[in-house]
Amino acid sequence: MLRARQRFGKYLIERRIAEGGFATVYQAADTIEGVRVALKIPHAHLVNEASMACFRQEARLAAKLDHPNILPLKYADFIDGKFVIVTPLSESSLEDRLQKRLAVQTAIDYSEQMLRAAAYAHERKIIHCDIKPDNLLLFPNNQLLLTDFGIARVAHRTLQGSGGGTLGYVAPEQAMGRPSFRSDVFSLGIVMYRMLAGSLPEWPYTWPMAGYDRLCGRVNESVVGLLRKSLEFDASERFENAEQMLASFCRIKQPLRVDAKAKIKRPASARGQSWQQLRRKEFQSNFGASLGTTCSCRKCQGPVAETMLACPWCGDDREKNPCATSYPVYCPRCRRGLKCDWPYCPWCYGGGFEVETTRHYPDRRYTARCSNTKCSRKKLMPFMRYCPWCHVSIKRKWKIEGSPHSCRQCGWGVLPQYWSYCPWCTTRLGDSR
Repeated sequence: MLRARQRFGKYLIERRIAEGGFATVYQAADTIEGVRVALKIPHAHLVNEASMACFRQEARLAAKLDHPNILPLKYADFIDGKFVIVTPLSESSLEDRLQKRLAVQTAIDYSEQMLRAAAYAHERKIIHCDIKPDNLLLFPNNQLLLTDFGIARVAHRTLQGSGGGTLGYVAPEQAMGRPSFRSDVFSLGIVMYRMLAGSLPEWPYTWPMAGYDRLCGRVNESVVGLLRKSLEFDASERFENAEQMLASFCRIKQPLRVDAKAKIKRPASARGQSWQQLRRKEFQSNFGASLGTTCSCRKCQGPVAETMLACPWCGDDREKNPCATSYPVYCPRCRRGLKCDWPYCPWCYGGGFEVETTRHYPDRRYTARCSNTKCSRKKLMPFMRYCPWCHVSIKRKWKIEGSPHSCRQCGWGVLPQYWSYCPWCTTRLGDSR
């Protein structure tokens, strides 16, 4: 144990913040940089080859994850014979904050931040395995950061993990030693439920759970439905990962609160939106399947496809895809989906990928051929910009089946009877024919 006012390398110990099963966390002053930090130090009796490997893994994972809602790693090294992980010092944890009343909008804001953090980790094939209020730290301006990847597992083709986690927040299958991305989804749902309902759900997680009436009085049925799906006992019934859960959350985020007046009288703006919804419903019926518009714009909630660079309804930028993908892996540059046998991203001109399989995966979406005579495969899907096999730029002007219209700027197919912008080149469609 370190004592207050004790010198520890360049750090001056101020107080002990917390103590867990693996380590003690101290608040300390960095005498060189002049800032306060948190020092995480493993218990002396646990310092062996296996535990040190765990802490080294945590340090390496933290160093790889660069996201505004994931606690960054400042430093990791041995000081006076002790292994230390140094991070920024938070104001408090979400567990501390939950000891007082939490406004609905604050809970929603915290929910979105932790979903974005988990989605970022899942995109990089990292499962946290211990999402709970103690591991969600609060910083100024209500910024929430996810921390403690100490028992995280990097997901490969198969997952082997212990029954790690925290009682009350761990998913049933994880407690049995079979963690997955869906296990983190369960833990996220538990934390969201506690923030919004004011109660911690208990085994066997049957509905209605404790606090259900309060939950229904604070948020609308869409949020309740999202929580029910994330807390399904059968993991196969939950969201596939935090990315999918985040996409669903963003679609229903506004409005989330129950508004009794809105049920009695609909304002003029709502009536206008109903006409817009009918128009979008007609579009989905006629073109949704062929264009694959399974996502929603984060700004206007209009239906969009993963391949689109802009929302065709409001023009919002989609250079980086914010939605979940139907493909097995992501391009780290544009966040659009890839098939495992593609050596290049067909949506952006990113670097190549090392293909780990010699298997060729068929797909009904292959409907065209690459014009490069030296291309080995030649198969293309609609709206690809580059060949996924040879990386050459595709000169083809992609059209939309059932529409004669094209964008004047890029020549690709558009639907001016529905859209205000070209989703392929972001041009406004006023004069496109």
